[in-house]
Amino acid sequence: MGSTDVAGRVDGDLTGASTVVTGAAGGIGAAFARVLLERGAHVVLGDLDAARVEATAADLRAEFGDRVRHHAGDTSTDAGVAALLTAAPAPVDVFVANAGVFRGFGLESTEQDWSLSWEVNVLGHVAAARALVPGWVESARSGGAGGAFVSVASAAGLLTQLGSPTYSATKHAALGFAEWLAATYGDQGVQVTAVCPMGVRTAMLEEGETSAQPDARLGMRSVVSAGEPIEAREVAEVALAALAEGRFLALPHPEVDRMQQQKAADRDRWISGMQRFRTSLEG
Repeated sequence: MGSTDVAGRVDGDLTGASTVVTGAAGGIGAAFARVLLERGAHVVLGDLDAARVEATAADLRAEFGDRVRHHAGDTSTDAGVAALLTAAPAPVDVFVANAGVFRGFGLESTEQDWSLSWEVNVLGHVAAARALVPGWVESARSGGAGGAFVSVASAAGLLTQLGSPTYSATKHAALGFAEWLAATYGDQGVQVTAVCPMGVRTAMLEEGETSAQPDARLGMRSVVSAGEPIEAREVAEVALAALAEGRFLALPHPEVDRMQQQKAADRDRWISGMQRFRTSLEG
């Protein structure tokens, strides 16, 4: 089971597919894991938080049995991704690059904030692609199925993220990498889909709303004011539907399409509008 089959099966039966999800201890990652399991896939849940990912995996294992595996570790490096992939019961068909951090606010963002954001939000995607894409391409050339790569980016990657330059810049980079991956390998057996939600009801959203850091609160206010927050499961379902249809961009908030078109049509006007929006939230 791989990208050739993904186009026909990801929206329905995924029986036997080998899948991996990072950042899977909770939120969007755990939702992806559940939806994939419901469709018959084997799922490896990866996360840096050993206790949380073990607990999430145990809950899912009680329902889905031995199709659930987990691995605790850093998935932002080549070595970390290699260790994660050893937990898969078979060559990976679908990889969901979901792990992410929302850290670093305003110009006070530290070098550590920038470094961590870059490593987790971008280099984790690069490491996974480096480990999997060559094999998928070779599989497709040999008449096999190839594979599928899901990049969990953000509407911030299409627009911006008020309050957090680190999140805005790295989500732009993650989306840019996914676009490059699709342009380079999308016709060689690798289906790439980038999902770009706005507000999602997760711990990350709750932490931002209650943060002592003003720019963190600004960022979360901007997200919830621009569109109604949705459940994490909807992000997974919209992403897998796009994957099934062979579409690159998945937008759980349809209004993001209008916003990105307005930005592309007149960037200066869009920036002026964002300035007014920021001022209204700060007042």
